[in-house]
Amino acid sequence: MSTTASDASSAPRPEEPLLALASLPGVPDAVDSVRRAVDRVYGHRVMRRRSNEVTSEAALRAARGSAALSGADWALEEVRRRSDFGADDEARTVGAALRLTAEAGQLLSIWDQSPVRVLARLHLVAAGGAGPADDTVGRPRLHGERVTETPGADATGPLTEAPLPGADEVAGRLKGLSALILAGSSAPALVTAAVVHGELLALRPFGSYNGLVARAAERIVLTGSGLDPKSVCPAEAGHAELGRAAYAAAFAGYLSGTPDGMVTWIAHCARAIELGVRESTAVCEALQRGAA
Repeated sequence: MSTTASDASSAPRPEEPLLALASLPGVPDAVDSVRRAVDRVYGHRVMRRRSNEVTSEAALRAARGSAALSGADWALEEVRRRSDFGADDEARTVGAALRLTAEAGQLLSIWDQSPVRVLARLHLVAAGGAGPADDTVGRPRLHGERVTETPGADATGPLTEAPLPGADEVAGRLKGLSALILAGSSAPALVTAAVVHGELLALRPFGSYNGLVARAAERIVLTGSGLDPKSVCPAEAGHAELGRAAYAAAFAGYLSGTPDGMVTWIAHCARAIELGVRESTAVCEALQRGAA
């Protein structure tokens, strides 16, 4: 028996996995809380006249926060004043975070067409100081290749202590993540961003700077989704403020794959965005007073 177009359109469709996560207990409240926080900072009078300045300051704070989570915990003013980011491992990490934050905004239009291409570009930018002979840059790692968050450093943390998926698993899951993004979803931006962030942390698809790349991808989703179109809500700053221990604990929830674990991770990402909003609200207030 033939199936008409009408029949096909009305046939039951499997639930989107991201929508299933969005309906877990506690997630709708987190989504609403983030939306209200973002709306408040966008409603600030300074945003109507000086949003570019707020965006620039948010990018600096985002880079500082992301670098801190990767082991280079510099004061904001140190990041602001420095111009040499090649002196040592920490400086290279901060430099990589700054480059990624600047690059993320240039990749928004490509993300929905080719997420894997964007991820490769992000890693290439992060590893900008690598020598021309380093053929591991800008591509997923192969079997047996070493993974370190910061080249030349032995920093420990959630990225190094979690089980490392094999190269075949990485390739398969990256393909699945890409298919999820390309298919589109009506799930809230918070949920999509949290899944992208968590999956990249779990996979560690590149030989280095995976945490920085994961957080840059989260930024791309939050900005490109329209939740934070001017990129003034630096979730990376919020993640850093919550601390590496809390980051690791929430990430363990993602790794567990359980409903409770996923809710813990999504809620953690929501709180990080809210703290990023608080950072930018303080910037708005300072600009209004003429203090920044």
